[in-house]
Amino acid sequence: MPASVTERGIGCVGVVVHPSRNIDTPLGRLRAWADEHGVSVTQVAVPGQHRAVAHLGEPGACDIVVSIGGDGTMLGAIRAAVAVDLPVLGVTCGSLGVLTSVGSDALPAALDRFCAGDWTPRVLPALTVARSDGPDLFALNDISIVRNGIGQVRVASHVDGILFSRLAGDGAIVSTALGSSAYSLAAGGPLLTPGTDAYLLTPLPTHGGSRQALVVPAASELVLDVTAGIGGARLELDGQLVGTDPRDLAIRLRPGVATIVGFDDQEPLFTSLRRRGIIADSPRVVADTARRLTA
Repeated sequence: MPASVTERGIGCVGVVVHPSRNIDTPLGRLRAWADEHGVSVTQVAVPGQHRAVAHLGEPGACDIVVSIGGDGTMLGAIRAAVAVDLPVLGVTCGSLGVLTSVGSDALPAALDRFCAGDWTPRVLPALTVARSDGPDLFALNDISIVRNGIGQVRVASHVDGILFSRLAGDGAIVSTALGSSAYSLAAGGPLLTPGTDAYLLTPLPTHGGSRQALVVPAASELVLDVTAGIGGARLELDGQLVGTDPRDLAIRLRPGVATIVGFDDQEPLFTSLRRRGIIADSPRVVADTARRLTA
C-alpha cells in the first residue's frame, strides 16, 4: 500500500451516486483505485436514493465521500457528510458543474492527490432556517418557498426587523453565494462571486408591484412571513421538498458548514458557466469578434 494512503489513514471511501445516469465508468475507476490501495467502498444513504451500487454504511465510518453525478447528487453527498465533518469529492458524469471537481478520467489521480494532501479545501457556508412549526433546517444552495397550486403565495421579508418588501406571486428564493448560480439565477437573480460574505433574496414572478432582488449581509437575519393561497405552498431545501405551508422562517448565514475537495488547477466558476452557455456574451460582441477573426 502506498505510504501516502497509510499516512492519511484512508481506509474507507463513501460513495453517493446519481439515481439514473450512467455511472459505470467512474464507479469502475473508483473500485479499481480502492482495490489497488486496499480501501473499502461503502454506499452512503441519501434521501430519495434507491440505486444500490455497494453495501450501505454510515458516513462516519468513511474518510472521504465521493459523489458521482451532477450538482444535485453532490448536494446530497455534502448534506450526508456534514454531520460527520467529512470532505466530499465531486465527480461529474457530464459537463463540469459548479460543485463537481473532476471528470471520470481524472478520478484516480484526484484520489491520489487527496491522499497526498495536494488539494484545496473549499469551505462552504449554509443557510440555517428556524421555524415556528418545526425543527431547524439548513441549506447549502437555496431555500425556496413556492406556490403549490392555484392561488398566490404572499411573502413579507424583514432584514434585522426592518420591512423590505411584501410580495404576492409564485414565491421567493433565498440562496448562498454558491447557490446564486442555480435556481436564483434561473429566476433572474444576480450572481454572487464565490466567497462573497452575503446571501441573496430573489423573488419569483409576482402579481404586480416591485420585485427587486436583495443582497443580505452575512451577519443579518432575514425573516420571511409566508401566507399561502388556496393551493398552498411548499418549502424546498436544495431542491428537495421538506414541508408544506411554511409560515415564519428566520434565516441566517452560518459559515464553515461543509468542505468539498478542490484543486488549484480546477476550472473557475465563471469559466464553467460561460462554457455551458449560462453566461453568454452580447450578440453584437460575438458578431464583432467573429468579424475580426475572419478579416
